[in-house]
Amino acid sequence: MHELALSQGIIDVIREQAAVQGFTRVKTVRLVIGTLSHVEPEAIEFGFDAVSRGTIAEGATLAIERPPGEAFCLSCEKPVPLAERFDPCPDCGGHQLVVTGGEELRVKELEVE
Repeated sequence: MHELALSQGIIDVIREQAAVQGFTRVKTVRLVIGTLSHVEPEAIEFGFDAVSRGTIAEGATLAIERPPGEAFCLSCEKPVPLAERFDPCPDCGGHQLVVTGGEELRVKELEVE
């Protein structure tokens, strides 16, 4: 379950920012997890709950944004929605797509005390 390692990475980011900014408690962690990132939000929530115990993020709420997959179709020469990686273009059925969104995985914002 790579989400546990990703959750530990979130705690590492929080520790780094706490050292720089001087906060002592995290109330909310806002994450962006794109639908094409191959990361399950439920697994992140479970992992975060486990690895945050005993840290300044213990009990913090996770607020997760899920931007949809997007691509640019080289055949149609326009942006198109993309439900899954390697899906064909929903307009022309072609496979010449360049993913332009939905792969994100980042800490967007921390609400702290």
